[in-house]
Amino acid sequence: KEFALKLEKLAEELLDLFCENLGLEKGYLKKAFYGAKGPTFGTKVSNYPPCPTPDKIKGLRAHTDAGGIILLFQDPQVGGLQLLKDGEWVNVPPLRHSIVINLGDQLEVITNGQYKSVEHRVIAQTDGARMSIASFYNPGSDAVIYPAPALLEKEEEEEEKKGLYPKFVFEDYMKLYAMLKFQAKEPRFEAMKGIATA
Repeated sequence: KEFALKLEKLAEELLDLFCENLGLEKGYLKKAFYGAKGPTFGTKVSNYPPCPTPDKIKGLRAHTDAGGIILLFQDPQVGGLQLLKDGEWVNVPPLRHSIVINLGDQLEVITNGQYKSVEHRVIAQTDGARMSIASFYNPGSDAVIYPAPALLEKEEEEEEKKGLYPKFVFEDYMKLYAMLKFQAKEPRFEAMKGIATA
């Protein structure tokens, strides 16, 4: 419990740093994640056993995370995590006593695309089991997600950005995500426009 509370506090501190960077008022992102009961926070431990034929299997297929901010403790010795950058897969080396920060789809929507959710995958390895601990700071299920009005105002002259992201309830997005997790995020955003909240 103590570990989870400290990570949750760290996630909220990072959100405030993002607010500062974006020119939003402190606390805006945390408030945007609040539903009736506040944001949700959970931790998942994953174990990837060694694989003698990694060329024949996918460890974890490429995807973006649905939620807000993800804090990841990687295995300190066995790699496998890759991020997609400029169309190329880039290895994230295992780093002891480090936290990899990943952004999910909800931050992309709220920031009107100024921050992007990161496509990533895990490649099967031959040189030992890989363990990771991922903690997810996500909106509450009934939180209404939409681009921050202050960021829309800044980009009024950029017509291609206007209306790029829909307004929706996070729980509705999660239902869609459960069916389309390993597909591109853009069609998910487009599909949400059809059920957007007024």
